Amino acid sequence: MIKYSVAGTSMSPDGEVKIRFANDFVDRFKQLLRKGHTRVNLIDLGGNYTKAEIVAILMEHPEFQNVNDEIAITNYFARNRNSLEQDHFAHKAIEAAIKYRKEKA
Repeated sequence: MIKYSVAGTSMSPDGEVKIRFANDFVDRFKQLLRKGHTRVNLIDLGGNYTKAEIVAILMEHPEFQNVNDEIAITNYFARNRNSLEQDHFAHKAIEAAIKYRKEKA
């Protein structure tokens, strides 16, 4: 399973917010800016994680608690649920976070 050390969100030129994964913070940041992305918000995760683990991290990270980022993260999870379920531990953490958010709202 591929692991990443940098992740976050960005808004593409057409206004769509998506999750971004990388292993080099500076190169990915420059690449997104070069392609016209705005609101580029990447963080160094401090280790290597699978996409499922990163989704769980981003759901709870204080920098990604705005509406656009929350929608992007939740949509990513919904679209990729089958592949993310392969990482069982992270999947359970994501499910618990979604349930907590629904109860909180």
